[in-house]
Parts: sequence; structure tokens; C-alpha cells
Amino acid sequence: MAIPALVIYLVWAALAFGLRTLLQWRRTGDTGFRGGDLGRGTVQWWARLLFTGALLIGAAGPISALAGLPAFGALENAGVRAAGIALALAGVAGTLVAQGSMGTSWRIGVEEEERTELVIGGAFALARNPIFTTMIATAAGLAAMVPNVIALFGLALTVVAIQMQVRAVEEPYLLQAHGVAYAAYASKVGRFLPGIGRLVPSPGTRQ
Repeated sequence: MAIPALVIYLVWAALAFGLRTLLQWRRTGDTGFRGGDLGRGTVQWWARLLFTGALLIGAAGPISALAGLPAFGALENAGVRAAGIALALAGVAGTLVAQGSMGTSWRIGVEEEERTELVIGGAFALARNPIFTTMIATAAGLAAMVPNVIALFGLALTVVAIQMQVRAVEEPYLLQAHGVAYAAYASKVGRFLPGIGRLVPSPGTRQ
């Protein structure tokens, strides 16, 4: 199961980052990457560091399985592996659909002075962060396919990095950039899943 997991991971990374970046550049002349000069020790710097680490460990999980690292006994069964394959493939497909919903507003990272269109349609009508939701699903599926200590640590790190990026970086930026429009949207649509993690509008939200 390690080889299929590694193949799925590499295909996902190539499509979600490589192909998406190429499409963004061809459409806009801009790669969509932001935060190249992040101040060391800032919240976004830490979130970027943790997410990069999670991506590397995501590849290390199946590679370590190929090298002979055993899976946790309770998770080493056909049912878990089958569920992992289904979840990982759904996560890959969902990532591409969610990225497509962003159109030319797609970005990796945040530039605080930049203003883009607030995307609330497509996958974003179901959850405010569907790309991150599907990335977590992909990581969870891959960890189920090769449930060793490295893969499970990579899954945990992915969740921590995404939570930090969303809660401490992107939500404050979107509230500052879009004010009541984002507050109204966030009060109706869940953070990662439909209906879960909706924000309570603040009286001080910018008009």
C-alpha cells in the first residue's frame, strides 16, 4: 500500500501546487504565491514553516513504509486501507474542485495590503476553507493507507498548520479586507464543514 500512497501523494502535490500555479500564471501573469518575505517569527511565518514540514512528512510516511517502518497494529487492516484510498482520492479531487472555485482569486499565503474578490460560491458555499478541508482529507486518507508513526505525525502537523493559518492569518485578514461582507458570510457558512465553526459577527467589524 506504500507505493499507491506515494503515487497519490505525488499526483496530488503536482496538481494542487504545480498545475494550479501554472494555470494561475497563464491566466493572470501571477503565480499566486504570497508571503515570500515573511518576517521571521510572525504567525504566518510559523504557519508556513509548519505546513511545509507537513508536506515533507506527508511524503516521508509512505517512503518510510517502503523502508520497512511498521504500521500501528490496530490500524493495519484491509478496511482501514480501503477507506484510506477512497478518502485520499476524494481529497485530491476535492482539492482541485475547491481551487477551481476560487478562479483568479486563488492564492497561497496572504499579502495584507492586497484586495481580491471575496469568493462565496461553488465549494465556498459549503465551507469557508474547502481547499484546506480537502487537504486534510487527503492527508488523512494517506495516513490510513500507511498508518505508521511518521504518517500519523504528518497528519497531525497538517491539521495544526492549517488551523493556525486559517484562524490566526486568513480570517483576521479577510475580516479586515472585506468587513461586514465576510462577517455575514462567515456567520452562515462553517469554517471547514457545513454549519460547523461559524463566526459570531463582532459589533466592531469594519463596514
